[in-house]
Amino acid sequence: MSASTGRICLAPLAGVTTLPVREFFSSLGVSLVHTEMISCAGLIRDNAKTFDMLATSEHEAPLIVQLFANDAGVLVSGAEVVMKLCRKFSGFGVNMACPMPKITRNGSGAALMRKPELSREMVRGIKSLGLPVWVKTRKFDDDTETLKFIDGLISSGADNVCIHGRTCAQRYEGTADRNILRLAAEEFPGYISASGDVRTVDDINEYLSYGCVAVMLARGIIANPFLCEEYYGKSRTYNERVDMLIDFSRRAEELSGEHKALVLMKRFAGSVLKFSEGSAELRRLAMTSTTLAELTNILRERKS
Repeated sequence: MSASTGRICLAPLAGVTTLPVREFFSSLGVSLVHTEMISCAGLIRDNAKTFDMLATSEHEAPLIVQLFANDAGVLVSGAEVVMKLCRKFSGFGVNMACPMPKITRNGSGAALMRKPELSREMVRGIKSLGLPVWVKTRKFDDDTETLKFIDGLISSGADNVCIHGRTCAQRYEGTADRNILRLAAEEFPGYISASGDVRTVDDINEYLSYGCVAVMLARGIIANPFLCEEYYGKSRTYNERVDMLIDFSRRAEELSGEHKALVLMKRFAGSVLKFSEGSAELRRLAMTSTTLAELTNILRERKS
């Protein structure tokens, strides 16, 4: 798989990019998906919950397994565990972007941006296992520092670097800086993917116009699950969207249980109901639903 595989991708999202979600978005046209962030320490310790996150199916687009660690040896050892499972992963993702304290305080995620030598060592180590390496990171306050960090990753063997246009301190607040994506795509043609504030088809096209090889859809595609189809010029009726969401809910319940399926359905349902008459009240009812059956009935009642 080359760095240019797939223009519209599903970004890794903690608590979201589970197997049923990846299958759902694969059916809607995304050309590459990611697992949730998976702890290499958990893999080495044979943690059952960590291994559950590695579940795959034949109904997914090419899949990147996203790993995190605070040590190069631990990262490589975790990746070796993944390879022994013989799952059909298309590449390794290395998370150097997560800004949340529970990840950064032990030196993982975005904390690696403060340790460029270690970051490069991690890329070299995992690259030696033979699969493409996709790194997800963030911008620094200084553009020059950002480009220097990215240069080190690519020089160490990264096949793709996805930049989220916010600093670690910003977390998910404020506005993503698009200029740093433009600068990076110009500086490293063929290697840069974009993330941050991708909510519309125009947002996707803007990032691609900079020369980014792919755009990672995250919170924007949760708010509008059919964004990828809209990009490809496909339109579905309200009834078709409801039927797809109900099918998804059944699959999610089968794989993850009703509670997780209900949580995910609530996140998706709002985008569909907003096109319905009386949408504000319907969305309120949907968000306060306590069972999948209740939420499903709300969606079905609006079908024509």
